[in-house]
Amino acid sequence: MANFNAWNPFSRRESYSGSSIVTFKILTIVTWLLSVIVSVYYVVNEPKDGFTIRRRFWDQNNLYPTAFTMSPVLGDIYWVVLFILQLGYITHLFSRKQEVVNWAASVGGHFIVNNLLHFAFVMLFVRSHFIWAEIILIANFINLSSLYFRHNTSPRFIHTPVASGPLAWTFVAIYWNGALMVHHPHNLVARIFGNIFIWSILAYGSFFIVAFKDYTMGFALSVLSAAIGVAQFERQVIALQWIFAFVIMSVLFLATVGIAVPAWTGRDHLWRRFEAPADAERAPLLNE
Repeated sequence: MANFNAWNPFSRRESYSGSSIVTFKILTIVTWLLSVIVSVYYVVNEPKDGFTIRRRFWDQNNLYPTAFTMSPVLGDIYWVVLFILQLGYITHLFSRKQEVVNWAASVGGHFIVNNLLHFAFVMLFVRSHFIWAEIILIANFINLSSLYFRHNTSPRFIHTPVASGPLAWTFVAIYWNGALMVHHPHNLVARIFGNIFIWSILAYGSFFIVAFKDYTMGFALSVLSAAIGVAQFERQVIALQWIFAFVIMSVLFLATVGIAVPAWTGRDHLWRRFEAPADAERAPLLNE
């Protein structure tokens, strides 16, 4: 069992060998670049291979309107910010502080899997393989949920780009892509189901805000709700979906602010794994 834990990239350890850190560095960089390059490429270009229906990433979103169609502008902003934050996470694997490296390595296995699954999702999605894309999203949801609940005390500079940001997107994308699997996603029945299921975003975000005081998850879901609201408003002004989306966005945002302000002013210690040590040099790290 000890040998298995030493080999298992998802096991929780207080320290890592030099070879393990090097492996994490290589795989993290390679898989992250794969995720970024493929995402950017298919936002700009459509696939050139195969005989399936092939379209650029956001063209799928625009040509198949559903109750969860998103604003490409807000969607792009979300991913650009997330990719930048993930680059910041990667740099912590090269930190001179061993504690920071250990924090980053502890979630490395899940992050690598997330990158690979996101790559697979994009490749399938732009080729209109929505069923397989849904399976990939569900698999990644399980991966990221496991990461979140096993490492929810990680510092924010790790938690946000590796856990809450990707998990929020994956949760919403399951509905988004799932709606595209339906042969007639724009009919009345699909719209009614969309009007109902969109409230799960509020329930999901409220759970993390209340249970974990996680304002990063609340903010991520509020942005994605806004992306849905903008697209639904542009599509049909007289409709309930965009109203529901903006209500969800507003509630999540206000709840997020209510949690974030105490954390930013130093009155929230949830993000510390243990009580702040006397060493003044380490205290700022755990509060970041």
